[in-house]
Amino acid sequence: MKKTIAIMLIMAAVGSAFARKPAQTKYRSSYYMNGRIHVNELGTPEGKPLTSGHWDFKPSWSKTGDMLVFFRRLKNDPVVTNWKTAICIINVDGTGFHKLTDGTHTDFNQTWTRDGKNTPIWNRRNTKTGGFTVMKSKVGNRPGQEVPITDRRYHNWAYTCLVDGRILVQSAHPKQGWGYFLMTPKIGGTPRYQRIDCAGLAKKGLLDRISISPSEDKICFEHQIGHKYNPTGRTLFLADFDAKKLAITNVKPFANLEKKKQWFAYPRWMKDEAAIVYHAAGKLRLYTLKDGSTKQVSTNPRADYRYPHGEATPK
Repeated sequence: MKKTIAIMLIMAAVGSAFARKPAQTKYRSSYYMNGRIHVNELGTPEGKPLTSGHWDFKPSWSKTGDMLVFFRRLKNDPVVTNWKTAICIINVDGTGFHKLTDGTHTDFNQTWTRDGKNTPIWNRRNTKTGGFTVMKSKVGNRPGQEVPITDRRYHNWAYTCLVDGRILVQSAHPKQGWGYFLMTPKIGGTPRYQRIDCAGLAKKGLLDRISISPSEDKICFEHQIGHKYNPTGRTLFLADFDAKKLAITNVKPFANLEKKKQWFAYPRWMKDEAAIVYHAAGKLRLYTLKDGSTKQVSTNPRADYRYPHGEATPK
């Protein structure tokens, strides 16, 4: 009897180990692991990183599928908004590395336009106001050739783009007030701002790390209760998005419903819109929309995984 029980315990332990084993998937993603940028099939062990020798953050994959834009930290500081960073481009095969900015600014959260031009955009801190300005450049440009596409006098933070050229921003607009907008850039003129109805969530707290799906009819994001910035304890949401009606509807939580004081962040779409990848407490997880299941897709238990980004799917 004792022998039978011992065998059963061993089998249960083995089964549990297999259950915790990361699941291999069909999806490729870029992501940060221990400060390096990787491109890899989710659920498989990493190979050689694309970058090394620096702390590199938040890769965003171009719609054409051949380039990443990320930022490189060149000066550290306990206050993140005091970092000095450089916006960088690298090909997915590891070639073609070049800097778009010179590392003397605080440049954050870069992505690509979806309008067919592969234009890198990002947010630059205004040291005089403390707010941010949305910047743009071109692949192959040199530092100093970047230009602002929002007014430096008031805060704008770009999250994600639409095929028609509009950019989803958080803005402290001088006439329309604080909120979330679809902004149409106009170089040399005044951008157009269209306020988004956020289903009451903006009144309750902050929407952050927002990502519109490739078809542009769905959206995912982080949400925190309250407007004082706090990255831990956030819930991740999935919702319908209507770019014509300027509305977020049918909002459903899919991660950290319990609001655990952990870092659940950076939900990003897979190209087929069947799944969303995100990071939670240093691990990568994949949420499947069809059945609502979640599985771990990072493989190294001793590594710090962050900032996943689906193949050829600008956030």
